[in-house]
Amino acid sequence: MGRRRGRAPGHDPDFTFVSPVVKYLLFIFNFLFWIISLVLVSIGVYARISKHAETALACLSVDPAIMLLVVGVLMFILTFCGCVGSLRENICLLQTFCVCLTVIFILQLAAGILGFVFSDKARHRVSEIINDAIIHYRDDIDLQNLIDFGQKEFACCGAVTYADWSQNLYFNCSSSNPSRERCSVPFSCCLTSTDQKVINTMCGHGMQELEYLEAGKHIHTNGCIDKLVNWIHSNLFLLGGVALGLAIPQLVGMFLSQVLINQIKDQIELQNYNLKHRVDPWS
Repeated sequence: MGRRRGRAPGHDPDFTFVSPVVKYLLFIFNFLFWIISLVLVSIGVYARISKHAETALACLSVDPAIMLLVVGVLMFILTFCGCVGSLRENICLLQTFCVCLTVIFILQLAAGILGFVFSDKARHRVSEIINDAIIHYRDDIDLQNLIDFGQKEFACCGAVTYADWSQNLYFNCSSSNPSRERCSVPFSCCLTSTDQKVINTMCGHGMQELEYLEAGKHIHTNGCIDKLVNWIHSNLFLLGGVALGLAIPQLVGMFLSQVLINQIKDQIELQNYNLKHRVDPWS
């Protein structure tokens, strides 16, 4: 400590090891994410209140509104520790902030590695989620719009094949199904031309009764899982950039908090040193 402090700090009553740049940079960093956490909580509360169908997104295992609330609350608590800890120079709060960020970073890294290593299990889980979404397609308009958007965007139909839509109560192809949409698929499965101005919502009618090659003349017959996997393989650099963009703020937060913690410890040691030599000048 004596070597880092030298003679000047001991004789300068205004000297401090705590850098205002590090202190307020960490505060601003946490304050921005604190605002984001409030936005997430607000969106989650609004989505939960406005959602009338309790089983609307049960197929997704976790309600996105609840997920937003949990993430928002955790982020709020974490960034609150960072804000107060940096302003008050509180080592306990800063250490809590740094440790939590480190744990979150490690969990994210582990999840990415496990997802890559156990890609077959991840693929199977995604297939289950999509099939559950197909079953609940008509239960909620938001889920319906989400599935239609995904099928249009990836030019796909169903999880593995267009016949997966038979799992839905309305599109089921059994002879006992009285639905008008029996053996059909959603219009988002249909092939569309660029000059088509009016969407034919009945274009998927009876497509499940056709053979694969014949149905392929009217709709997308390949499932969305294969298209999604191909998209991931084609956009690895983009996904890597997104992952890096999520990791950098966490690394910055961990670095700034650790630097500030060390500076505060040095400052406490300096104060103890000055106090000791004021009380006992002969020691």
